[in-house]
Amino acid sequence: MLGQASGHPTDRNKNRISCRGIDYSTRDKTTPEVPTVKKSLQAKDYDALGAFRYAMRKFLRFSKDMVAARANLTPGQYEALLAIKSSSGADGMTVGEISERLQVKHHTAVSLLDKLEARKLAIRKRAAADRRNVNVELTKAGALLLTRLAAIHHHELQQRSPEIIDALRRLRE
Repeated sequence: MLGQASGHPTDRNKNRISCRGIDYSTRDKTTPEVPTVKKSLQAKDYDALGAFRYAMRKFLRFSKDMVAARANLTPGQYEALLAIKSSSGADGMTVGEISERLQVKHHTAVSLLDKLEARKLAIRKRAAADRRNVNVELTKAGALLLTRLAAIHHHELQQRSPEIIDALRRLRE
């Protein structure tokens, strides 16, 4: 699967991983080698990387705590609802598309969807054109819950965006 656009962390071919145009060789299945870089990083680069990661972690921590407290969801379940809603297809998304969007393995996406279906937040339907395909759609309850949670996330990102944008600008310098 080397060279495909997915960038999925499990796309490997003979100890090679390709992500965003950089090929990484792996010594084993868990430790990728650092790619050869023309420019050596300076203290300001490490500061910018750290600032970006810190800003993102603060937002992700907010998100994790908020979806757990307000909806008893995991971050993955919230992300699955958001991915389904944001899909461009009128029939929802396939499990494979959700797996790709969340950057998880297929069986992990299936497990997330099982839990969302049990709570009647999403539903799987066989595709009319090809019965082998299964599409996932939000239920009305899932759409209403997502509307509330996404509005809170949107507001929080608006509040945090100056810090995140500043960190990204510093990375580009």
